[in-house]
Amino acid sequence: MKIAICVSLDFANKIKGVADQLIKEGHEVIIPKTIEMILNGEVTLEQILEEKESGEFSNRVIRQDSFRYYFEKIKEANAILVLNFDKKGIKGYIGGSVFMEIGFAHILNKKTFLLNEIPNVTYEGEIKAMEPVILNGDLSKIAS
Repeated sequence: MKIAICVSLDFANKIKGVADQLIKEGHEVIIPKTIEMILNGEVTLEQILEEKESGEFSNRVIRQDSFRYYFEKIKEANAILVLNFDKKGIKGYIGGSVFMEIGFAHILNKKTFLLNEIPNVTYEGEIKAMEPVILNGDLSKIAS
């Protein structure tokens, strides 16, 4: 199965292990462009986090046309996997960009997997309505 990983950039350091495990299980993996850049050494996670803090990150998103780019990647995939780790005191955090990506996948009739439970956020109902499969941390539950 071709899987696009959707994740907060704050968790860029966790994506490689997950991607490697999925590849080992026979899946093809797509990761966000900025995380690819981090893994390739073109930019550091610290630089990205500084850009997010200063508000400069939105300019990077515009330059890279990140939303359209990943929408096209989600179109190519069979499914998305949301890596929703704990952040900002919220279990299973899903931020704005990842929420949009879940919406893209839903509209495109792509299967959506959440690594962890749906977070307790104001848009929890909307996430539930898109009927994601909750993996409870177990990537082996992703069927080909």
